Amino acid sequence: MRLHLLDRSTKLNDFSFSIRNNRYPNFLKIWHYHPEFELVTILKSSGTRFIGDNIEQFNVGEVVLIGKNLPHMWLNDKEYFQENTKLEAQAIAIHFKENFLGKSFFNIPEMSVIKKMFENAKYGVKFTGDLSLAIRWIKKIETLKGFDKTIALLKILNLLANHKDYKLLSSMGFVNSFKKTGRTNLVEVYEYIIKNFKERITLNDVANIACMNPTAFSRVFKRVNRKTFSEYLNEVRVGYACKLLMEEKYNISEICFESGFNNISNFNRQFKKTTGYSPTNYIKRHLSLD
Repeated sequence: MRLHLLDRSTKLNDFSFSIRNNRYPNFLKIWHYHPEFELVTILKSSGTRFIGDNIEQFNVGEVVLIGKNLPHMWLNDKEYFQENTKLEAQAIAIHFKENFLGKSFFNIPEMSVIKKMFENAKYGVKFTGDLSLAIRWIKKIETLKGFDKTIALLKILNLLANHKDYKLLSSMGFVNSFKKTGRTNLVEVYEYIIKNFKERITLNDVANIACMNPTAFSRVFKRVNRKTFSEYLNEVRVGYACKLLMEEKYNISEICFESGFNNISNFNRQFKKTTGYSPTNYIKRHLSLD
């Protein structure tokens, strides 16, 4: 899964931000990043969302804000790639630069809540709870022009910034190491983990990718991520297992091996350590929240 930089600057030459209502048989399978913020609203389809090192299920009605240069991808379920499928994936994506209203606009006191949301966006922000008003405004904005469209976007950002129900997605370690700080070796490690977490990955494997000896790699990785490599890998695998559990397509034993664990006892132990629940209780909790 090669990481791509998508250049959207040409899309913004004549406008301060862009709005696209994307409709495809399935979303493009491209693990990518770009210097613009992206506000994504899923109108149709389901699948797996990858943002940084976060892996979760996505469904209709999801609203996510992605910060600049944060890698991401929406991967539809297998049935969306079948030949002659009548399924459709649809999402509204709004792209804008952090300074699209001027370098100092969001520094004024009245914009403090939006500025805080922009800071959180470096991790990816998934909004939860009642989003009906936000989605209604997002659907309407593409019908507006000029001044009205700009004011509408500002109102949407303010609405979301004051929305109390949200969660941050990617880890601090991933975000810190992905910055342009010369740690390109760790970026390659994260890419390798996201691509291969279902398979057996050893400390030597990732240390070689980082061009470091295992001891030095372990020390650097723990300093950046505040957890060991094995803890990090298990959390990625558990995140994917949560997604599979919520889909209710596989039994727990199948999910264990599909997520990269090699035995049920270790899977159960790591799952409870990460989520606080056993896989069975996690499913019950999910069903009780539906």
